[in-house]
Amino acid sequence: MELRVLNYFLTVAREQSIIRAAESLHLSQPTLSTQIRNMEEELGKQLLIRGTKGSRKIILTEEGMILKKRAEEILNLVEKTEKEITLSDSIVMGDVYIGTGETDAFRLLAKAAKELQNIYPGIHYHISSGNAEFVMEQLDKGLIDFGIIFGNVSSEKYNSLKMPAKDIWGVLMRCDSELAEKDSITPEDLWDKPLIISHQKNQDTELSAWLKQDLSKLNIVATYNLLFNASLLVDEGLGYAIGLDKIINITENSNLCFRPLTPKVEAEMSIIWKKYQIFSKAAEKFMLKLKELQEYLI
Repeated sequence: MELRVLNYFLTVAREQSIIRAAESLHLSQPTLSTQIRNMEEELGKQLLIRGTKGSRKIILTEEGMILKKRAEEILNLVEKTEKEITLSDSIVMGDVYIGTGETDAFRLLAKAAKELQNIYPGIHYHISSGNAEFVMEQLDKGLIDFGIIFGNVSSEKYNSLKMPAKDIWGVLMRCDSELAEKDSITPEDLWDKPLIISHQKNQDTELSAWLKQDLSKLNIVATYNLLFNASLLVDEGLGYAIGLDKIINITENSNLCFRPLTPKVEAEMSIIWKKYQIFSKAAEKFMLKLKELQEYLI
């Protein structure tokens, strides 16, 4: 399977039309159609459902959607690799790819990026936000250089730096809610309340242990991936969101407030990267700056 043909396929998927894709690629329609059919024959699967004369819109089959996702990852990785190889040895510039969840501790990476910008203005940063599963999947595929994750790190697969700061778990709620009068929140306070929790699997056990209840016995009205979306549910009065402090900007005029959990629950974080990874010059400079700042702040 050629990279050129993968690009053809992605263009067809994006345009949802052989005709428009051919125009975009500066190919004849028969040539493009032949290339796509050859790909289908090579894979032994139908990738596209061609439209009828009344509707020429292209629809991806299930196999076509899988190929689209993988083709995007492959071509992104090829582009990243080409940039790293072609840059001059005497010039430090390029791209650094970072995957992270929502955490105020990201400020350490922001500080490192700012300090490097003064020395190497040709370094550019690309941030992908998601939960731990997303970050580790992207890291394992080589689509990002660094990831921030909570909890334990597999020393067999990854190198890591402990973040000097810890995030505090608490409850995001409306200022006019019953629990807003309290300085901190106990497990018993939440047993009869509608809860909005993160759907990260690795947090279920810890949260259940703190709550002293099986989550299935509580009133979980919603789960979230990013706390900002959960904050909108809270603002509409759907429930109480359990999450990390300093993610949602709560001002004096905000409808929302945050109360820490008691007993106190802290989240430890690490910056991780794959073992034996060969960094680009830009990523290597970034890693060295992170180590420098981490040692200074601890």
